[in-house]
Amino acid sequence: MERTAIFAFDLVAIFVLTLVVYFPRYRRRDMVLAYLGLNVGVTAVAVALAANQSVGTGFGLGLFGALSIIRLRSSELAHQEVAYYFAALALGLLGGIQINPLWVGFLLSAIVVLVMYVADHPRLFGSHRQQVVVLDRAIADETELASALGALLGGEVKRMTVMRLDMVNDSTMVDVRYQLPAPGR
Repeated sequence: MERTAIFAFDLVAIFVLTLVVYFPRYRRRDMVLAYLGLNVGVTAVAVALAANQSVGTGFGLGLFGALSIIRLRSSELAHQEVAYYFAALALGLLGGIQINPLWVGFLLSAIVVLVMYVADHPRLFGSHRQQVVVLDRAIADETELASALGALLGGEVKRMTVMRLDMVNDSTMVDVRYQLPAPGR
């Protein structure tokens, strides 16, 4: 009964994370499948490793690392999606290993989902943006560049990094972090 409860809680947690928190914010169906499949797979492997006393924890952690390296190298993910990826891995491990008392495993899983919900909520830093902008003129002066970017993006430049200043082709590539004005201003 205890094992069934933790499996059920893991499934509830990963479905809430992917279908209630992640998908409405990012609308990437492919990643929902990846997160669900990853979670169930990691849970199954963790259960198998926990049941086999001859396989050490180091082997399990090595497998965990290999899984993450293979997946993260196969396509480019945004930092937020990497965070969801590791949250799915963590939930899978929490659902697959025996934690005593049982409520600790439930609490840790709930904390993972709650932190992802709050930290990635659109209202938290919702007016802050980041873009890579290519301007059709070379601007070497940082004050002038910040002013041009602020006018172009309609916000206050908080940080900028010039990635390329091309005087020959008259262009500037900038990684800019900016904040949009509050609605009604």
